[in-house]
Amino acid sequence: MAQAGTAKQPNILFITVDQMRFDCLSIAGHPIVETPNLDELARTGVRFDRAYTATPSCIPARAAIFTGQSPAHHGRTGYEDCVPWRYEETMPGELAKAGYHTQCVGKMHVYPARSLLGFHNVVMHDGYLHHNRMRHNVAAKDHFDQVDDYLVWLRQQVPSADLVDLGLDCNASTVARPWELPERLHPTNWVVSESIDFLRRRDPSKPFFLWMSFVRPHPPFDPPQAFLDLYKDAEIPEPPVGDWAMQEDPMQLGLNPVTDKGLVPKRRLKQAMAAYYALITHLDHQIGRFLQVLNEYGEMNNTLIIFTSDHGEMLGDHHMFRKAVPYEGSARIPFILNDPGNRLGLKRGAVRNEVIELRDIMPTVLDAAGARIPDAVDGRSILELARAGSASPDRQQDASLDSAVQGWRPHLHGEHAYGHLSNHWLTNGKEKYIWFSQTGQEQYFNLEKDPLELHNAVNDAEYADRIVHWRQQLIEELKAREEGYSDGEQLIAGKAPRSTLSFLKA
Repeated sequence: MAQAGTAKQPNILFITVDQMRFDCLSIAGHPIVETPNLDELARTGVRFDRAYTATPSCIPARAAIFTGQSPAHHGRTGYEDCVPWRYEETMPGELAKAGYHTQCVGKMHVYPARSLLGFHNVVMHDGYLHHNRMRHNVAAKDHFDQVDDYLVWLRQQVPSADLVDLGLDCNASTVARPWELPERLHPTNWVVSESIDFLRRRDPSKPFFLWMSFVRPHPPFDPPQAFLDLYKDAEIPEPPVGDWAMQEDPMQLGLNPVTDKGLVPKRRLKQAMAAYYALITHLDHQIGRFLQVLNEYGEMNNTLIIFTSDHGEMLGDHHMFRKAVPYEGSARIPFILNDPGNRLGLKRGAVRNEVIELRDIMPTVLDAAGARIPDAVDGRSILELARAGSASPDRQQDASLDSAVQGWRPHLHGEHAYGHLSNHWLTNGKEKYIWFSQTGQEQYFNLEKDPLELHNAVNDAEYADRIVHWRQQLIEELKAREEGYSDGEQLIAGKAPRSTLSFLKA
């Protein structure tokens, strides 16, 4: 183990964005999105093409990042605010013990909001959260205008400014408009400005762990006008719609700006998609801004860089929006590992296809730091995978590949408590099996032949054996769960889903 605070330990720059789809990178083949800085990080680093978030919404995803645990162990299996975070071992806490100066700038989405969770300092902007906006039943210490550092700063620049000035809801995935203030006042720019200031005031005797945690491209879709203009004339492809998806919308759900499904007017949807892509390009440019300053401070080659998202955005796929569902647009995320100084011997330009998950970040970071990985961590370090080369079918595999992937997880179990759409799913990156716990409905997708999940093949005779296999795997995964989803022999539909397991509320 490396000694705490020595030059042998790399700085760690951990960049997360909120609600960014896996496919929104130019280097991944997206026909519209421009991401030059992220492309360069992937080109000179390692891109993991089958990265997922097991529970695709903000709170449980961040629990996996902080603890390195599966949903069954960190206890957050859906979205539920105001449940205290009392984890004894966290990624920033373990890094602090190992001699790191730890700082978060941006979104934490924990409770209480000002909990440090192992960080030495947090400069916070969680975006719009409903539970701390309700003026009639929120204590002053928890109210948004007391806990949000960005909003305090913004009001110093623009008196009386608020997060709702644009009239866009924080879950409005179907509407958009440009940011009305100078670009430098946008929350994306603010995260970078505050992160640059951290470089100035950090403890120079220690390596640093900096989590730059952006709220965008999570709604509101409010890019600066210059970035929206990049996409105004683009021919944006229509979202894919599977043969299993809703085809009619008699209740006109698509007219609700915060809908999770429905037929949205085409012009409105195109504008929303353009703004979503524009937010990603804006983020990309601001990440590039920070990397330039990191280089000016002489720390680029001493820093391990990780980029990912907490979950995706359906963005009209199968006439669905937002997240929490088990489909690729919601659960699959971008993931890039970059080592500019080649301190860790990663295989530059490699593309890996093993299924990794947010729980793997904590052990990866601690491994890079030479720090102890707590026994409670479920995830695994991905550094050996990143050293092994490319597993892409069109590139020759390195000789070290077999040893690097030996014993890697055969599949991932994901889930989300989500009312009548509460779901559990399994994937190995090539297939996906889905079970909706309230109805018992099943879906199966051959992701190799059907990457857009256009055909539910659960009743196709050629996949009957595979569906039995995956169903049995899920029965095993769920047999010890408190909800009663499985008795060890069969799946049991209709059991009440829980967004938070009981041990967190004890």
